[in-house]
Amino acid sequence: MARRIVFQIGSACFTATLDDTPVADAVWDALPVATHFSTWGDEIYFDTGLTLDPGPGRETVELGDVGYWPPGRALCLFYGPTPVSGRDEIRPASPVAVFGRLDGDPNALRKVTGTTVRVSRAV
Repeated sequence: MARRIVFQIGSACFTATLDDTPVADAVWDALPVATHFSTWGDEIYFDTGLTLDPGPGRETVELGDVGYWPPGRALCLFYGPTPVSGRDEIRPASPVAVFGRLDGDPNALRKVTGTTVRVSRAV
């Protein structure tokens, strides 16, 4: 059975389906998490407090990917290019471990307001 998580950002909710990876397992086990988020280009990211060694990461990601960024102990939601992206790519600041994918249209993240995010298991 696929595991799904919910990101509540302001009054908006987004769900994601997790892959079957050790990073996804660690994030699942750590939920719920509530914290402040930041943006960097078309990426939302926030510190989870999790220190993980995800192994080799990906230097580019796909629209809607959910990743773990080791230097910031952060979860990242990718909905478009970042300041270091090249043409036709989405590039994190440094490699990330992709462990899930947003359900639905990731472009809806462009409309979020507020500064806090709560991540929990979907019921």
